[in-house]
Amino acid sequence: MVNKPNTNKARLHRHKRVRAKISGTADCPRLNVFRSVKHIYAQLIDDVKGETVAAASTVEKTFENYGGNKDAAREIGKTLAERAVKKGITDVVFDRGGYIYHGRIKELAEAAREGGLEF
Repeated sequence: MVNKPNTNKARLHRHKRVRAKISGTADCPRLNVFRSVKHIYAQLIDDVKGETVAAASTVEKTFENYGGNKDAAREIGKTLAERAVKKGITDVVFDRGGYIYHGRIKELAEAAREGGLEF
């Protein structure tokens, strides 16, 4: 019998370890990223109040393309950056959610930086 490692369990372990060290405030919220096979979700979170400041995802009705590729991640990063800048937020703390910084996560982060967010 082949024992396949539980990759999501390992990701959650990494995510807990990172979350113990970083936290978002009203001045500098946490940019949290979640990725599934078909979609990608990003939100800015104020951990002090426990509120979501801004969010963007591929499940929104305004998003029409397939959500599981790099182009979709780049578009969501730009959308989130626009919404954050409208609310006066430029500084954020990036929380990659335990995912490796490459592929869709990297595209979303670079697009958010191009859109005006600094992290």
